[in-house]
Amino acid sequence: MEVGRRAQAGGDAAPPCAGFGVKFRDSREEHLVSDATSQTAAKAAEDSTGHRFRNWGPRHRDLRDWLERCEEIGELIRLKGVHWDLEIGAVAEMIYHNKPDNPPAILFEEIPGYPKDFKVLSGAVNSPRRLAMTLGFDDPRSMKDVVLAYRDRIKDFELIPPKEVEAEVETAPVLENIDRDDEVDLYKFPVPFFHEEDGGRYIGTGDLVIMKDRDSDWVNHGTYRVQIHDKNTVGLWMSPGKHGTLIKEKYFAEGKNCPVLISVGHDPLLHLSSANEVGPGISEFAHAGANRGRPFEVVRSELHGLPIPAYGEICLEGEIMLNEKKSEGPFGEWTGYYASHIREDHVVKVKRVYYRTNPILTTARPGRPPSDYSFSKCVVKAAMIWDQVEKAGLPNVQGVWCMEFGGGRLFNVISIKQAYAGHARQALLLAAGSHGGNYIGRFVVVVDEDIDPGDIWSVMWAISTRCDPAEDIDIIRNCWSGPLDPRKKVGDNFNSRALIDACKPYDWRHDFPHTAESTPELKKKTLEKFGYILDQL
Repeated sequence: MEVGRRAQAGGDAAPPCAGFGVKFRDSREEHLVSDATSQTAAKAAEDSTGHRFRNWGPRHRDLRDWLERCEEIGELIRLKGVHWDLEIGAVAEMIYHNKPDNPPAILFEEIPGYPKDFKVLSGAVNSPRRLAMTLGFDDPRSMKDVVLAYRDRIKDFELIPPKEVEAEVETAPVLENIDRDDEVDLYKFPVPFFHEEDGGRYIGTGDLVIMKDRDSDWVNHGTYRVQIHDKNTVGLWMSPGKHGTLIKEKYFAEGKNCPVLISVGHDPLLHLSSANEVGPGISEFAHAGANRGRPFEVVRSELHGLPIPAYGEICLEGEIMLNEKKSEGPFGEWTGYYASHIREDHVVKVKRVYYRTNPILTTARPGRPPSDYSFSKCVVKAAMIWDQVEKAGLPNVQGVWCMEFGGGRLFNVISIKQAYAGHARQALLLAAGSHGGNYIGRFVVVVDEDIDPGDIWSVMWAISTRCDPAEDIDIIRNCWSGPLDPRKKVGDNFNSRALIDACKPYDWRHDFPHTAESTPELKKKTLEKFGYILDQL
């Protein structure tokens, strides 16, 4: 099946949220030309619901199996001889910015100064097709296909706890090599220096920081940045209020160091759960297992008995030191700025490194969007917000999208079919306050059902023509921000939200001027008769 740009829309008649169906105009955020115009698409098999289906076969077992599948579908490129010092980061940025709609996964090989079989992976799930393949969804026709599939999955999410396996190489390949105590040397791995003004080399960007709650059996893993200070010491920065910070503070309150694992090479499914807001008390291993359809295998670490991904590539074990700090940062972040500045932060003393032979370091280079993981974050965030506002009682939701230029957090749009007075304001407040949309938000926009929330042209047109600034924009203050917000002063973890009602006024919506564009029916007929013209452009 031919796959077009990131937001290639379907060829069926448009649903109420028409922008996810047939469109004529092109934009950076969405490719809005229907794939009904493609001759190859016309031959695609469809199931009884009209959705295209690709049989991906059994789910991948580990990162290496996943890479083979990416290569089979033409979504992996291998680059040799790219240097760890700035070049890996700059090449990845070049590819994301010059091919933003469907960037490939990048496997850097034969990195100068390192064994030729030590590799670095970037951009794992930053395309609709790879994300769908990773999650086990049908081959998508559009962004909305993936958002809907994930929203439907998490509606009734049955967690699948991890499965502990024997500490043997056959069942836990991550144990193929173990460096202990003085043997530990983090510089043996080709850790990139990503951005020119970074404070050092960051081994943890697409990582899993695995910690056990002091007061319960809850094992949390989150994605937090990890900077190498020396051969066996790293800086671990976690934003205030995040689960990792809360767990660490419990140990510190008792005057103890905090045990920790840092996995820096693993299945992309684990990172998808780690990098997004899973609720307190829920294990991201169980969350990822639910996405996988079977348990993730784990093996107990030597020092603290924490669960290591058994088929992981590289995992560090140590303690967050209560009484030892070093300068951490700066680091180019997902907002596109060197946010959060240099600070003194607690370090991790690494006592064990577990790694497979010929290991693969998984990275998620942040930066000015689009970046390594900005697309996948937008999909997951949109699905989470959609699910959460519906569970809070909001009816008639037609679609949700988190704009990639906002890093999946700063600019979120929800489309509704208005049913009563105040419906639009309710949508804005629930979306802004949802767990998925709360942290470092900035703008929340509500639009009518005829507006595609993923099409920035349509969204801005609705704001320009249906929103009266004096009546339709509300500001809420003292919301949850954090040190990565470039608009806030250091130490200020509050921000405000603009709630923008870009719907037709409810009480005279039926008298609102009609839209001067072709109806979905006319668009469909035109595409069927003259769509070949678009193929020639």
